[in-house]
Amino acid sequence: MDDEFKKLDLTKTDKPNSDNLSEEESQTGSILLPKINLKKEVNENSEESPKKKRKVKKAAKATLFVLILLLIAISYVGLLLFNVYQNSMMVKASVESLYAAAIAQDMEKIKSEIGVTKTSLGDLKQSYNKIVWMRGLPLMGNYISDGKHAIQAGEYGLEAGEIITAIIEPYADIIGFTGTQGEAENQTAQDRLDFVVKTIPDVIPKADLLIEKVSLIRDEVDEIDPNRYPEEIFDRPLRSQVAKGVEIIDIVAETIIQGKPLLESAPYLMGVDAEREYLVLFQNDKELRPTGGFLTAYSIAKVEKGKFEPVNSDDIYNLDSKYKPTIAAPEPIIKYLKGPYIISRKFRLRDINWSPDFYESMKTFSEESTKVGLKGFDGIIAVDTQLLVNLLNVIGPVDVPGYGKYSTEIIPECNCPQVIYELESFADIEGPVVWSENTGEIVFAPPNMDNRKKIIGPLMNSILSHTLGQPKEKMPALIDAAYKSLMEKHVLFYMVSEEHQKAVESFKVAGRIDGFEGDYLHINDSNLGGRKSNLYVTQEVEQVVNIDKDGNVEKTLTITYKNPEKHDGWLNSVLPNWVRVYVPKGSELMAFEGVEDKVEPYDELGKTVYAGLFQLRPQGVAKVTLKYKLPFKAEGEYLLMLQKQAGTDAPLYHIRIGKKEDEFLFRTDKVLKYEI
Repeated sequence: MDDEFKKLDLTKTDKPNSDNLSEEESQTGSILLPKINLKKEVNENSEESPKKKRKVKKAAKATLFVLILLLIAISYVGLLLFNVYQNSMMVKASVESLYAAAIAQDMEKIKSEIGVTKTSLGDLKQSYNKIVWMRGLPLMGNYISDGKHAIQAGEYGLEAGEIITAIIEPYADIIGFTGTQGEAENQTAQDRLDFVVKTIPDVIPKADLLIEKVSLIRDEVDEIDPNRYPEEIFDRPLRSQVAKGVEIIDIVAETIIQGKPLLESAPYLMGVDAEREYLVLFQNDKELRPTGGFLTAYSIAKVEKGKFEPVNSDDIYNLDSKYKPTIAAPEPIIKYLKGPYIISRKFRLRDINWSPDFYESMKTFSEESTKVGLKGFDGIIAVDTQLLVNLLNVIGPVDVPGYGKYSTEIIPECNCPQVIYELESFADIEGPVVWSENTGEIVFAPPNMDNRKKIIGPLMNSILSHTLGQPKEKMPALIDAAYKSLMEKHVLFYMVSEEHQKAVESFKVAGRIDGFEGDYLHINDSNLGGRKSNLYVTQEVEQVVNIDKDGNVEKTLTITYKNPEKHDGWLNSVLPNWVRVYVPKGSELMAFEGVEDKVEPYDELGKTVYAGLFQLRPQGVAKVTLKYKLPFKAEGEYLLMLQKQAGTDAPLYHIRIGKKEDEFLFRTDKVLKYEI
């Protein structure tokens, strides 16, 4: 009994002796764990592995399912992108065919290829719409949006192309296109010009529709930011190509929009309703002056129903000999040009184009020239030697009765076109010119002085008659030469009528200094030495723009002039150059180096001007450096307008803004935009 009680007395806390436990009890380590509970725990542990396996299998199936879906999605997107790629290649091929047709000037082929391109572009748009949802994805979103803008711009472009073909088709043969009806093989350029002049009123309504389309094109293209693209892809330039494409479209659109007022004024300018009379001024760009060159000669020309007829021409000195100066000349002319200004400090007509704004200079010239009998003209047209060179490059050598043959052949006597050498040779005189202190008239001059520039009229007349007599094959090249001369400011217009002055200003052929909300730069050089040294002078312009974190803008401008030719005392000698730099009004000058003489900054034409004189010697280099602070801050983007001086060729411009750099030959005015 006592033995049994001892076995059942569970109130004892003393640890039992393991020697008295059964084998099973010894393994559990406690006599308090029922055997039934031990079995249950063992059973549960034995079932844990299958459960985990089932969970792993389910997770694996889910992962596989997701991977399959992802693979399907990637494949689907890949197919969509491949389809877009295929269609884009089709568009590229059709655009190339359209371009080839345009180069070949095949009107029927152009119309056909426009239709083909519209179809391929429609297919591209349809395939592209299936990936537009990707605009919401990071990294790719902007590029997808750019593609959509490009496609939409392409559609508007083709619509504009159809309008253009409708506009030019009546003139297709005139401008050298094939595949048209009623070709007139024996028509001269004058015959074709007559037809154009008569039909201009029919074109104007179509121009409105064309402007609408090109405005839409520009709106779409302006949404594309070239700066977001890499510099290169697969070792090929990308960003520069995108930027160039955007720039070209902007230029074309702007030209068409700006051209409408000129188109509307064309009947008046061409004398459709009545005869017009123009004063033609010849600016010698080899002796550079503010509006494009020294006013060396003039001519009176009449135009009626598109027919130009030069009446007479004469030396500007002969006109000046009859003029009584009344307007005070600027100090640089008096100080450095000297000559008659030693006697009188008043402007001579030949130097009166001192303002770089052609309108301002010609307004003064036209008012003063009435005092010597030049009255009743409807406008002034200024041309320089580069216009003659551009036209002669197309029509070839011309004979000028009584004066010989003229061409653009480069000759060793001056390492320049023969026509330039002959013009300068004919104009050159030996010996002093003496003016009367009392009357301002010439009292002594070399024997050949009064004849020295009579070549200008006959030469211009011969070039004009040869131009208008060219066969149709030459018309595209002639149109290109004329357009190039206009855009590069080798031809400038001043109109007496305010309405028609606005038209030439709209087309940017009036030589105005424009207003602009942003940074601005116009460099204006004046040869105050009386020699032709600008024939050889080249110019390079570097702008380094520093924008701090607060948006303050400091610029360092370096202008480098070079004259690589030897001194000859005639065409090439020391050049005293008065340089004026026009910048945003209120700019703060910090440094001005490289000039021998300078004036305090002043305001003119809505700009602040920094001006000074330096001398450039043959085979020499001159460098002018300015540092200044702009009067405003740049936020988000930096805008810069560049305006070219008339009469100059194509200076090399280099612009650096942080890590961004641009380099180009500066031929026409332009506006540059940089994201900051």
